[in-house]
Amino acid sequence: MSTDPYKVLGLTKAATAADIKKAYRKLARSSHPDLHPDDKSAVARFKA
Repeated sequence: MSTDPYKVLGLTKAATAADIKKAYRKLARSSHPDLHPDDKSAVARFKA
């Protein structure tokens, strides 16, 4: 897993605060454990 937050969110360094917030929320929704109850690794991905 990449440690560069921009790369994780799929953004460039020129991203605005609004872009970062939107990308973070999209990623959080897609990997939330409540949406994947049978996936044991979902909790670990969400905490990372």
